[in-house]
Amino acid sequence: MHRITTDAETVAEAWLTLLKARGVDYLFGNAGTDFPSVIEAFARAQVTGTALPQPILAPHENAAVCMAHGYAMVTGRAQAAMVHVNVGTANALAGLMNASREKVPLLLAAGRTPLLEEGAAGARSMTIHWAQEMFDQAGIVREMVRWDYELRDARQLETVTDRALAIAHGSPSGPVYLSLPREVLAQPAAGFSYAEPSRLGAPAAPGPAAGAAAQAVALLVAARRPLIITSRLGCVPASVAVLAAFAQRHAIPVVDTKPRYLSLPDDHPMHGGFEVGPWLADADLILVLDSDVPWLPESGKPAADCPVVQVGTDPLHARYPIRGFASDLSILADPGATLLALDTALAALPGAEAAAAARRPAALARCAELRLKAEALVAAARQAPRMGRAWVSRCIAEAVGDDAIIVNEYPFSREGGTRRLPGSFFGSSSVSGLGWGVPAALGAKLAAPDRVVVATVGDGAYMFANPVACHHIAAAYGLATLTVVFNNAEWGAVRSATEAMYPNGHAVRANAMPLVSLEPVPAYEAVMQACGGHGELVSDADALPAALQRALRIIREEGRQVLLNVLCS
Repeated sequence: MHRITTDAETVAEAWLTLLKARGVDYLFGNAGTDFPSVIEAFARAQVTGTALPQPILAPHENAAVCMAHGYAMVTGRAQAAMVHVNVGTANALAGLMNASREKVPLLLAAGRTPLLEEGAAGARSMTIHWAQEMFDQAGIVREMVRWDYELRDARQLETVTDRALAIAHGSPSGPVYLSLPREVLAQPAAGFSYAEPSRLGAPAAPGPAAGAAAQAVALLVAARRPLIITSRLGCVPASVAVLAAFAQRHAIPVVDTKPRYLSLPDDHPMHGGFEVGPWLADADLILVLDSDVPWLPESGKPAADCPVVQVGTDPLHARYPIRGFASDLSILADPGATLLALDTALAALPGAEAAAAARRPAALARCAELRLKAEALVAAARQAPRMGRAWVSRCIAEAVGDDAIIVNEYPFSREGGTRRLPGSFFGSSSVSGLGWGVPAALGAKLAAPDRVVVATVGDGAYMFANPVACHHIAAAYGLATLTVVFNNAEWGAVRSATEAMYPNGHAVRANAMPLVSLEPVPAYEAVMQACGGHGELVSDADALPAALQRALRIIREEGRQVLLNVLCS
């Protein structure tokens, strides 16, 4: 360990220098009157050559936070977003909620109204500096961050920044919030130095306790029809191969319910689909690997005598105010490490191999049956009067290939669009703060510039994304992504929820549900064209594959972003 002395002139410049040294490549900024020292630091770095994070101007705060989210979910490294005092923080809140529930590390910084009314560099100089002050600005976000603090003095800078990043990357990981008063950013920082490497390391995810692993092994040995349920094991890409080997060796079907990552290749022989309902009643042991809602209690539950084991860095999801899913054994550990421990223990037990062989034929047959049903769903979606989601998803997956990154906000159907590789699929957070998919795809493209990145979004989610802001960012920074809008001209989730609660109600019988229709439908392709990209309307199922090929050619050969407005059911 040694110390590196900088030539930073201000705290703002020292902070940016330190962020870069700690692996923060980008600062996604929506600037305000609290940014002058930050802007001056970036301008000075162009003269001095000092390495700072690359500034990305995001014309809306949600885009800034969601781009940081998208970069971190691909790389595992927290990036920084900075917004304007309390009003910018408020606009960023939905994106912050998504990152919090998905345990995505990021640093959200916000300016803070100047502390002083006069007499110091950065003191109040505009009318808004009185109106924008709050008694507790961080209170806006406190429930959704792992840590928050206000930088109060230049001498705190290294400790505060390193602590923020260590907690963001800790276990469980998640967003942190740092407010930065204008006078503090403007303070001189002559002689600022920092330790290399940082003296504040992030805590690693724990491994399973020996006693807990032994209990889980005993339950597995006794089970005849065990079932694995996950939603986000694939957030650690190396765990995907571990799960694939474990499920195959021990003949245990895996249901990837409401997936936010690729946790098991979709064509794996033990992939039990994406709906847990067909499996619940027969299971005599359920192993939940990092799933916040493993089943919907109103739709079906495991048998009363079926043991449930929940595994994760937060297996009981303690930050959820109420969550009553059974957990007869709760294992606080990384799911991949837990599977490795269970696999080793099972290999040493006589009879475990024979038990797996006995249940293998039935498990394989049932998984194969579900795949056939999925194929039938795709065929029906192609023949429907307006093409269905399963067909659109199949066309996308086949066109872009296995290596592409699909960032899905609702409509992409994994039953139709097969994904095979870790890190090739990312789904929206279970909290579903809309407007995430398009900017998260931009962040993913920054993280993986050589890969095709596709944002699959519903028409409602697309409007929530502030698309003009997002397409402006893509044009300004050369981020050639493909956006596919699944346009059904309504809030499909709202319709489904209403139909489920009131199947014979007035809304179902009406020609049009109140507060559901998004008619008149905008020409979304024209929005893309106005931003310099290529936009197309696709209404015919058989025309979709060719439209996708045109889109990919434009992205690869012209380096332009593309939007397909796909009319579907």
